[in-house]
Amino acid sequence: MTDTTTLTTGTLDVPGATLHYEVRGSGPLLLLIPGGAGDAGLYAAMARTLAATRTVASFDPRPLSRSRLHGPLGDQQVDEWSDDARLLIDHLSPDAPASVLGCSSGAITALGLLARHPERIDRLVAHEPPLLTLLEDPDPHLALFADVREVFRARGAGPAMARFSEGLGEHPAEEATEAATELPPEIVEMAPRMHANLPVFLEHILCPFSSSEPDVAALRAAAGKLIPAAGRLSRGQTPLYGPAARLAELLDRPLTEFPGGHLGAVEHPQEFAEQLLGLLTAR
Repeated sequence: MTDTTTLTTGTLDVPGATLHYEVRGSGPLLLLIPGGAGDAGLYAAMARTLAATRTVASFDPRPLSRSRLHGPLGDQQVDEWSDDARLLIDHLSPDAPASVLGCSSGAITALGLLARHPERIDRLVAHEPPLLTLLEDPDPHLALFADVREVFRARGAGPAMARFSEGLGEHPAEEATEAATELPPEIVEMAPRMHANLPVFLEHILCPFSSSEPDVAALRAAAGKLIPAAGRLSRGQTPLYGPAARLAELLDRPLTEFPGGHLGAVEHPQEFAEQLLGLLTAR
């Protein structure tokens, strides 16, 4: 019987950084790329289900949580993060391609990985990559993200996230209360690290990633490996749902909906994991 509970941790030196990674289970490699201010712990609530049939790996992206930069902190680059993911795949699965899930900014990383290193990918699910440049009218959404960063600079992370929620049409106080009461116990351990990561995310990741231009031509060449995805509850949130829908249209791929919204992997881990496994095994 596969051990789905034992967690193995390690570090991997990559150009300019040292990555912290975590591994569970056995079988073909499934790499989970976290988004936002999250780290490897973001997917802990799904890990047991996924690890029953897969080697499940995740990592703390540079420069978040337990990963560290070898030089000064600056705006983060999608190409560097996607190369980090490729090097981790090479380290953990040198002889076979990996399946990949990326959510939010992690989905932007995943798409960069597929565009730059398609030979290392078997199947890739990109859940709500906020690639605002794909939208028909990106300017108001780019302005919102830039305003969130300016609010952070002037008033701090809390007001910035409240501005973000307001701009997305959410209700910050209600959302925060609900999240605090429904956070899966496996995720609670990550919460202090995620809070500490927020300044880095708001200053150095949010705008550089959301304003980046995906390599649509390279993605089209590898489109058979790609599953564009979004949460059912995100349909009214254009900067979250819209880029995934547009990407599916550009690449002539179906858009797959998962349970929940932008944080569906955290809010509905069992359903999300079961649907993910079904997609990865279907041909």
